[in-house]
Amino acid sequence: MLDLLDINIIRKIQEDIPIVQEPYKQIAKELGISEDELLDKIHRLCSNGIIRRFGAILNHRNAGFTSNAMVVWNIPMERIKEASKIMVKFSSVSHCYRRPIFPEWPYNIFTMIHGETKEQCEKIVEEISKASKISDYVILYSTCELKKTSMKYFNDEIFHSVF
Repeated sequence: MLDLLDINIIRKIQEDIPIVQEPYKQIAKELGISEDELLDKIHRLCSNGIIRRFGAILNHRNAGFTSNAMVVWNIPMERIKEASKIMVKFSSVSHCYRRPIFPEWPYNIFTMIHGETKEQCEKIVEEISKASKISDYVILYSTCELKKTSMKYFNDEIFHSVF
């Protein structure tokens, strides 16, 4: 199902994407193919369900954001779509998820807010609350970072034992 080029593409894109003007062009060059061929292959891998999720991890502390707040919102069901559209427009929101509610936990939307200080995060949350007209929320602050890695499907050990 996968050929050697597919595996090499997956190996490249499961690592950090180069921070350059044209990262896919650089990856393609390293693989010895054109950028168009790389993008076509990635699209095919996604279309066939081989790659199901393509994401980026923000190393927020390296980017200068030392305060991080997970804000949980209790939003009426009929307003979830409208309110979340407003929330995600804020550049300080890096994640926005809908979650199930429970009797002791009525919060159905989770947003991750990044700021330089706790006070800046709280100001952003107040702005989001005002813009979305949602006032039922709780701010949960990060105390430490436990994991910040992506899944590795073809590591060197596995790759070299097969190829």
